[in-house]
Amino acid sequence: MSVSKLDYQGERKSVKADEAISVLVDILHSYGCAPEPSSVIAEHLADSDLCGVESHGVMRILQYARQFEDGYMTAKGAPYISDEDGSFITVDGRSSHGIPAMKLAYDASCTLAAKIGISATSIVNVGHTGRHGAFADNAAEKGLVSILIGGGNRQIWRQVAPHGGIDAKLPTNPYCIGFPGDDNGPFVMDFATSLIAGGWIYAAQAAGANLPPGCIIDKHGNPSIRPEDYFEGGAILPAAGQKGYALALTAELIAKALLGPVKTEGNWLLLVIDAKKMRTATGLQARAGEIMADMRNCRPAPGFDRVDVPGQRERRIRAESNGIIAIPAATWRAILAFRDRCVTSNGLDEETEVLSESSPQNYLRFFRGGNAMDRLTWPKAKYVSNSPRQGTRVRLFRIKFS
Repeated sequence: MSVSKLDYQGERKSVKADEAISVLVDILHSYGCAPEPSSVIAEHLADSDLCGVESHGVMRILQYARQFEDGYMTAKGAPYISDEDGSFITVDGRSSHGIPAMKLAYDASCTLAAKIGISATSIVNVGHTGRHGAFADNAAEKGLVSILIGGGNRQIWRQVAPHGGIDAKLPTNPYCIGFPGDDNGPFVMDFATSLIAGGWIYAAQAAGANLPPGCIIDKHGNPSIRPEDYFEGGAILPAAGQKGYALALTAELIAKALLGPVKTEGNWLLLVIDAKKMRTATGLQARAGEIMADMRNCRPAPGFDRVDVPGQRERRIRAESNGIIAIPAATWRAILAFRDRCVTSNGLDEETEVLSESSPQNYLRFFRGGNAMDRLTWPKAKYVSNSPRQGTRVRLFRIKFS
């Protein structure tokens, strides 16, 4: 069972990961995405849910579909290595989805670092790049240290208020570091520089759930737990106050000032080091294992049952999932309805009956987007009728797409 940050008490649907992947591939194919990148994207999203990272899971497919339709990114582009000079590589995403581009970047960077010791790769002109920890984990398993920093395009992705301010100015600009570990797995640090990743807000909105206290403010600077307040002019707060703000601003400077103009969603700098050039594999594994074991042996604080090493929680949750994703039922119904529309008639010319624990307005707002996504106008939709189910939070309503 997935562990979620959402304050969601509604029904969850148990979905086999293979079934979810098949549904996502159908949607991606309907937009012209080639078989290989479709599988890479779908498997990545499903694995994020299996690891308990719901913010980067299968619910993201609805956002991607909006972005394909709007022209924000293309479904048909394929990433490629546009330049390679010594230890430097540039991966250009061709305005396509960022997950295949990030996979290509890590694969090429790891190969080069294993050959010459170190590599520096810029990843540009890409859409959303997914859960970075998945890539770092894979690199660390090969004995490679990786550091990923990026961001940019704050003109569109104004999500996070700087420390001391109330206006959304910065993207969530995540950092990811992977380090080889012992038999318990690598160390993988993957976090946004905001108190909560933007994906959790979209997930809460889709499920009709609240957010943890202290993560967002409304447009007046007041604390809120309602995702609607964020979409109506609010902001996410930086992690650790001025420290998270400084990290986010550093990433913004690297992405835009160092790597050049930001096209599509963001620019990324990936550094990969072959740890074996500095220490034997057995020596590094022994010392890393000793340090991480010391952390795990710490007595847990009240309310905690253990102390985890970053990255090992996700692997444990995946192992316990048995290949089953626990997704809010309303979100899964929305994805299935969307798949059916895409496959049958490109989904834009018929009325559709929907069961949802969200209000019709929230359901439509999820399709239309909000805040940075306000400019997205597809699908043009309105609800035709709405009738709450007596004694439940579930509503039956009809949506007309045109």
